[in-house]
Amino acid sequence: MGHEAGEFREAANPSARIAATSPVSASSRELRAMERALELARRGPRHDPNPQVGCVLLAPESEASSAGATRPEQISTVGAGLSGLLAEGWHRGAGTPHAEVAALDLARAREIDVHGATAVVTVEPCAHTGRTGPCARALIEAGIARVVIGVEDPSALAGGGARLLREAGIEVVPGLLREEGLALLGHWYDAARLGRPWVTLKTATTLDGRVAAADGSSRWITGPEARAHAHRIRAEVDALVVGTGTILRDDPSLTARLADDDAHQPLRVVVGRRDIPEDAAVRAPGGELIHLRTHDPAKALAAMGERGVRDLVLEGGPTVAAAFLRAGLVDEIHAYVAPVLLGAGAPAVGDLGVTTIDGARRFHTDRVEQLGDDVLIVACPVAGSTSVGRSTITCSFPTKEF
Repeated sequence: MGHEAGEFREAANPSARIAATSPVSASSRELRAMERALELARRGPRHDPNPQVGCVLLAPESEASSAGATRPEQISTVGAGLSGLLAEGWHRGAGTPHAEVAALDLARAREIDVHGATAVVTVEPCAHTGRTGPCARALIEAGIARVVIGVEDPSALAGGGARLLREAGIEVVPGLLREEGLALLGHWYDAARLGRPWVTLKTATTLDGRVAAADGSSRWITGPEARAHAHRIRAEVDALVVGTGTILRDDPSLTARLADDDAHQPLRVVVGRRDIPEDAAVRAPGGELIHLRTHDPAKALAAMGERGVRDLVLEGGPTVAAAFLRAGLVDEIHAYVAPVLLGAGAPAVGDLGVTTIDGARRFHTDRVEQLGDDVLIVACPVAGSTSVGRSTITCSFPTKEF
């Protein structure tokens, strides 16, 4: 029996959605091929403007069962029990061939005929020309007869590949192992859907909501377990963002400090018009430092998006936090709360313009985790709340585990 591939939900650009009027069956062989494609995708870089994508090319079913359909000289690695494997590939980073083209190139180099074959790919083939040509067009020109897709591409720029394939008479099977594909893509998918980086606001407060004492001291409100957790998250995201006020007041280094010396160091972004001191800790070795001389959160996100940032942690003080919240540009909150009382000092968030309880910015608790004596609350905006500028945003699907 075939595996039912679900319909895609609507993409950010309606013209780019994959219109599947009814579920289409994928074979057991194609299911195994998608599992292999996901394995291949994981070989690609995690921190890259482009998603991690894998592709497997399969011979037609009629040929796959014949003797010698997959030969050792054709491909070096053959998935366990996967008959008719012709070629495979994965995306190695921006500027290199996409997974589909990499697989086609391998087949061509080994003189393997892919006419009539099936392409199993973890993400919808792109339909635009960037640093490389459109993958959908490459599959069409290669004579591929069937394309099985894991996750739709929701971006306005690159989406629409499935439509091109269907218009060329190619059968398209959408949504195979979509949940697994989304888990691999993480916040790349969210950024493509939203048209901007995914924003996580991080706060570390006392029980009474203070981020610093009356004299400005703040090290350390939370304990070692919570701080270690925050550093693991830093090592997973593309960028850390603070305002110039935090730089001048706290002099943070904005690095991921882990036992692993090879940990990813995120881009360090400072937002605001004041100069960064020449001896600031943020200028020390670590991720690249960029200074965005603006007070407009949307402009700051656009600038980061142009640099390939797909997700970021906002670690700025009350002023920056309030600015992003007022603009509806916070998708998730990581609130570390320590069992500490100060009674006075700076709050976690500045003035939001809320004057009555009816105007409160409401969030939904997605999960709670105890970290030593502290607690981490992960919350996302409630649909329809004034805390977001879009109709529905949830932080539980998909989510990235840190």
